Amino acid sequence: MKTALYVLLAAIGMTWYSGVTWYQISTASTAIGELLALPQAEIDKCLKAYDFMMSGTRFKDTDTATEHVRAYYRVANILLSIADIEKMYIPPQMDPKQGLYGNQLLWEAHIAETLNVGSNSTLMDIGCGRGRISHHMARLTGGKVWGFNIDASQIENAIEYAKETGMEDRLDFKVGDHHKPFPYADNTFDGTFSFEALWPFLKETELDHASREMFRVLKPGARYSCGEYLLTPHFKWDDKHHSDLHTLFLPTLAATQSNYPEHVIAALQRAGFKVILNMPSIAPAWPITDQKTDMFLFMRKIVLGLASVGLMPEWFVKIIDNMLKGGQAWAEAEKMKIADLNWRIIVEKPMPGKQQ
Repeated sequence: MKTALYVLLAAIGMTWYSGVTWYQISTASTAIGELLALPQAEIDKCLKAYDFMMSGTRFKDTDTATEHVRAYYRVANILLSIADIEKMYIPPQMDPKQGLYGNQLLWEAHIAETLNVGSNSTLMDIGCGRGRISHHMARLTGGKVWGFNIDASQIENAIEYAKETGMEDRLDFKVGDHHKPFPYADNTFDGTFSFEALWPFLKETELDHASREMFRVLKPGARYSCGEYLLTPHFKWDDKHHSDLHTLFLPTLAATQSNYPEHVIAALQRAGFKVILNMPSIAPAWPITDQKTDMFLFMRKIVLGLASVGLMPEWFVKIIDNMLKGGQAWAEAEKMKIADLNWRIIVEKPMPGKQQ
């Protein structure tokens, strides 16, 4: 199996841009080992979760859907780390000369700037994953970041990485579910943010709860800023091609719900927020998605060859195929402008006595 790992890692390295860092190489290497060491039961749960999401989750029970997301994340976050998508989101292509990771850094810096916070700030990362965005935001702002996520394995990774990088005094991570009360006291944070991690998991009827919780934990004058997956006004549920693409791409986003900006904004306003910005992404994400599709296609050839001689499990091919179908569907949907991976929303909690 070690031979398979080295062959796959070398193949992936050939597809990366020339500025690949040692951190990216070591992360991919570790992730391949982790993926191949996973118990078959966890792989089976992931594949079952994919089928569940493909069956349509708009009207499914929230707790059931959340458990399937946990099972899916357990495997998907490792696989995506191999492909340099450790942060589990595709940013807008702000600089065509940069790859996915470089554009993530640019996008996160842009979001940090919109929060208008100082070096003594306290920030909340909603759906923090492995905590790499929190880490970057803490360095960008000079403040402290608290993050929560439903996947315990990612939280463990986030805590360990904070220790390894000497940032444990500025980062705090815990398991939490944004369908439930946020695990923080009232008026705690100077700002909060999310990257494709909040609205894709809430039914329209659940938007008010999350908006009220966000309002509760923010200090007066604090902002929420995001780049989030949302449908655009051009998406029509009764258009078969639209709905077919949606069925394919939603599981690849590890999402369970699809909302329109107008519904999210309305919920935030009902919670008491003042809207600063509500706009599509500043640049498309599909060029980066296409790059990763090419990478997965190349990975698939290598994995298929290794599987044929017994050096790689066949389920690896199936998971890659699932990712490929979703990624290709997503790119088409974004090119049609029926969905947006990085829709921009900025809202502010008013100061006492001020009108919205």
